[in-house]
Amino acid sequence: MKHYLMGGAALLSLSACATKPDPVPEMTAPAPVVQAPAPVPEIVEPTPPPPVVQQLPPVVQSAPDPNLPTPGSIEDFAYQSGGEPRVFFGYDQFDLSPEARDVLRRQANWMQIYPDSTAVIEGHADERGTREYNLALGARRADSVQAFLISQGISPNRLRTISYGKERPIDGRPSETGWARNRNGYTNLRLGGVS
Repeated sequence: MKHYLMGGAALLSLSACATKPDPVPEMTAPAPVVQAPAPVPEIVEPTPPPPVVQQLPPVVQSAPDPNLPTPGSIEDFAYQSGGEPRVFFGYDQFDLSPEARDVLRRQANWMQIYPDSTAVIEGHADERGTREYNLALGARRADSVQAFLISQGISPNRLRTISYGKERPIDGRPSETGWARNRNGYTNLRLGGVS
């Protein structure tokens, strides 16, 4: 029996060797994924907008207004100053009010347009007080007007000051209304030079 068992074992061994195992299928590597390069954006210069052509209305030449003063004249200076080239001051004051500054700005603008113009700035006072006091007050008022015009770009060599104090009133009424009108700085315009 031993013999049988050994023979059977040998047979089993041979039969195990006699059969070939199924071949293992070859594993193939997956095909590499190739990505296309990202497209490079094309640089396009922006097209400039077409020029804007503004249509202006035609210039209509009209006759000058006969009611307006001739441009560049002394009357035009007064008109552009607001009616008269004069600024007013409070009692015993020589500082400029906001209204006075507006008038003087208009005067300075006019004088810049007409650079051959010059002015004598007159300082005035009302009839109250002594002659000497009012001459000094009138001088301070004229100096205030001159300083403001200079601050607006008018050359100092185009301006001169003088004080008349209470000697040249523009309103003879002995009342607050008359006195208020006589407290003023008058820009006496000259065309062609300071005299």
